Amino acid sequence: MSDILTQISNIGVVPVIKIDDAKDAVPLAKALLAGDLPVAEVTFRTSAAEESIRRITNEVPGMLVGAGTVLTVEQVKKATAAGAKFIVSPGFNPKVVEYCVKENIPVTPGINNPSGIEQALEFGLKVLKFFPAENSGGLAMLKAMAAPYTEVSFIPTGGINPSNITSYLSWNKIWAVGGSWMVPSEAISAGKFDEITRLSSEAVSLVHGFELLHVGINTENEAEAKKVAELLAKFFKLPIKEGNSSIFTGKPFEIMKSKYLGAHGHIGIAANSVERAVAYFASKGIGIKADTAKVEGGVMKVVYLDLEIAGFAFHISRK
Repeated sequence: MSDILTQISNIGVVPVIKIDDAKDAVPLAKALLAGDLPVAEVTFRTSAAEESIRRITNEVPGMLVGAGTVLTVEQVKKATAAGAKFIVSPGFNPKVVEYCVKENIPVTPGINNPSGIEQALEFGLKVLKFFPAENSGGLAMLKAMAAPYTEVSFIPTGGINPSNITSYLSWNKIWAVGGSWMVPSEAISAGKFDEITRLSSEAVSLVHGFELLHVGINTENEAEAKKVAELLAKFFKLPIKEGNSSIFTGKPFEIMKSKYLGAHGHIGIAANSVERAVAYFASKGIGIKADTAKVEGGVMKVVYLDLEIAGFAFHISRK
């Protein structure tokens, strides 16, 4: 799998952008970055697309920019010459796909039927765009259609919005999703880039779904842990559940029987995907404590971040 496609999967959502004036390209890209969304698919539906890609590539190096709505090999050449790192097409064009595969350019052609998937497999493609997603039957249709193709993943695009993004991303065959709600054309043309930053940040929040899971409290020994657990149970009317290394008082409190990570304890955070969360924190310069990772069936279930705030360590757990 290409590094570019891996980056896209780690981000989880790809803004699909229509730019009418190339002067808006750089401030738009900077607005996306400010909202923690470092990727953009600039569609070739306008004459400004090629120049917009060139400006973003040259002036916003932290942005992963690709070209969408690519219909011809000539457009592929123009887009990649301008700096596009990946190609997206609305349908399956064998000439476009063949050229991209030959030139080692990551490409995700659009499909919405089994024949399209099988054509893609002939070219060795394992990540495909499902388009138009909602009008083609949505997630239920995709699950039924994709069942025989166990090695293929999808990037649904078309009708994806804040109300359904989490449902799509909850299925393990979804590589990422594409959408335009965080980059409305009217906001771009009006120069409302702060609004785009806000919407982008909200989209990233939906991708991760971070929620407080529990607070872990360090104690010196089992006897002290039991005393703390009993007090919390008494005051807050919570049940006690004892384990080997800790005691849970209801869901909010985990009392450690000995000191573990964090000067005072730890804070458990739930996320939709631990892998995506790890990639997100890596982009912030925060690593993980690899020896704490727990993996089941090839999926990371929990890991501690290499982070301590106010004496508390943090772990990320899959919802």
